Amino acid sequence: MKIGMNMLLWTDHVTETHYPIIEKLKEIGYHGIEIPLGQGDLRHYHKLGNEIAQLDLEVTAVTSIHANTNIASPDKKIRQAGLDQLRWAMDMGAALGVKTICGPFHSAFAHFSQKPPAQAERQWSAEYLHLAGGYASENGITLAVEALNRFECYLYNTMGDLKMLLDQVAHPNVGAIYDSHHAHIEEKNHEGALNTIATHLKHVHISESDRGTPGNGQVHWHSVFNTLQDMGYDGWLTIEAFSRSAPEFANAINVWRDFSPAEEIITQGFDFIKKNWINRKP
Repeated sequence: MKIGMNMLLWTDHVTETHYPIIEKLKEIGYHGIEIPLGQGDLRHYHKLGNEIAQLDLEVTAVTSIHANTNIASPDKKIRQAGLDQLRWAMDMGAALGVKTICGPFHSAFAHFSQKPPAQAERQWSAEYLHLAGGYASENGITLAVEALNRFECYLYNTMGDLKMLLDQVAHPNVGAIYDSHHAHIEEKNHEGALNTIATHLKHVHISESDRGTPGNGQVHWHSVFNTLQDMGYDGWLTIEAFSRSAPEFANAINVWRDFSPAEEIITQGFDFIKKNWINRKP
């Protein structure tokens, strides 16, 4: 098990100005960080990857697609643009040195048709994720697709939805991420949800009900940690928390206040995961 920290708490584009934060995370004891992929070029990500490697940290990445790059769109040109966007993200991820890229890239983030999911949309999503899986295989990358709550997505909200998608994708380089925040909203319980997605699970986001400090909200954490251990999960437990530090990004995800101080999130959150993983509750 490895503990990671998502840099979206501070920014949606990591640059040299954020190096002191990365160094602080290393001092606390984090095994790696998660980098958002949305802008920049190969040179930028090579340099960033080298900086992270010099600190003896590992790295994962997160990305998303939008209305004009939606692989579930009825417009084939838009679907192709989405596949191109995912290939770009994998190119940047390879330069960065990542093995896992996670995110809700099965469809456009916060884009709604005002109708329930259509079978054709899900078919297109599966088809293009399979194509993306081929490119991921060439780059030694695993794609971990994320189900979102109903207020951010309509196509895939639950682990049952996600399992159906991934069974259809049927590619070894395309799996699932479990996000405790979204599951807290959409699932009946964490045990059942995690067991549903167990055969596809590649990554985990530790995210509180209010997106603040893990352990200070309403997520049933003992169920999350106990079930993951029962499953034999040994991958990343990466904290995902948000703030108003990057206003444009915060506005896009409807974050209107700081939920917890960043220092509290990164220190108490790390200790919380470590304690709950080692001192398992019956």
